[in-house]
Amino acid sequence: MKIRSSEIVMSAINKSQYPEEGIPEIALVGRSNVGKSSTVNTLLNRRNFARTSQTPGKTRTINFYLINNEFYFVDLPGYGYAKIAKSEKEKWGKIMERYLEDRDELCAIFLLVDIRHEPTADDKMMYDWIKHFGYNCVVIATKADKISRGQYQKHISIIRKKLQLEKDEKVIPLSSLKKTGVEEVWNEIIKQYEEQGYEITVD
Repeated sequence: MKIRSSEIVMSAINKSQYPEEGIPEIALVGRSNVGKSSTVNTLLNRRNFARTSQTPGKTRTINFYLINNEFYFVDLPGYGYAKIAKSEKEKWGKIMERYLEDRDELCAIFLLVDIRHEPTADDKMMYDWIKHFGYNCVVIATKADKISRGQYQKHISIIRKKLQLEKDEKVIPLSSLKKTGVEEVWNEIIKQYEEQGYEITVD
């Protein structure tokens, strides 16, 4: 996938702030510190394009990244940070639900989990939420350089079992350090857009 341009065009909280051009979107979601910003930077082959929050769990906006003037990556707020107050968790839930409940432009959601660890109850809840709202789900298993390739299938099996993935739902190991899995993730992104009737330029 050739990246000709990428820019952040909006950090939104309310529905009135979402882009309105009708451009298709794929959202990325995962626990705080799972590596969402690193994943975005790796896929776009840019350093520090998506910046991590200095304090985990504090980012409470939905960030829209316009790629090649054709489609959006949507970076959803991280969840699962233990020190967040209950009131903050409720705000996060409302922001997320507002976006997911009727966003026609949203084609699929990529759920990020750490390949080294069994998915948490929060990860399972997020997966169930994705399915409840009727979206396709692809799992990106981040930090794949932290284990050997020989261990991939063992850890993928644990992820599949814990999340109770459907047979046709993919788990893609990704390493921001070694660039493992980048092409496979891009192939899946393009596939998800095409399945929703969008044509994405790939050269």
